[in-house]
Amino acid sequence: MPSMDIVSEINIEEVRNAVDNASRELSTRFDFRGVEASIEFVKPTVKIKAEGDFQLKQLRDLLRVQLSKRNVDAKAMSVGAEEHTGKTYQQILTFKEGIEQPVAKKVIKLIKDSKLKVQASIQGEQVRVTGKKRDDLQAVMRLVREAELEQSFQFNNFRD
Repeated sequence: MPSMDIVSEINIEEVRNAVDNASRELSTRFDFRGVEASIEFVKPTVKIKAEGDFQLKQLRDLLRVQLSKRNVDAKAMSVGAEEHTGKTYQQILTFKEGIEQPVAKKVIKLIKDSKLKVQASIQGEQVRVTGKKRDDLQAVMRLVREAELEQSFQFNNFRD
């Protein structure tokens, strides 16, 4: 019986490489000359600092571009609250791994509402989907990708 697992994982080394590339690009950008701005990787989070909230937004966008170049889904990044201390703004960016219980329930509800002939169950931080046809599993993959659940999903252990 065909089955697959829906998971949410990121490659933390690729995140570190993206932060390094963004930091290098930051040092060469003309609009950040003479501005105190930095991007640093503090495992498993990224800390960005700048002199203004607009520059903070630019740093986030710069990091998103580097993440997409390294095939890390930007939906996995959750943005923390801005902190303003003195003349600097800083923000903590965390990366979500694993599917939390409420999101897993939304995924299962989405699958059940689609009327596909598959069974879905929560197993820890992943969702196992089984069905009689491989085409049904591929339809579930398409359905989950198109859904706006604000999290990145990968599909592992696809078995026939």
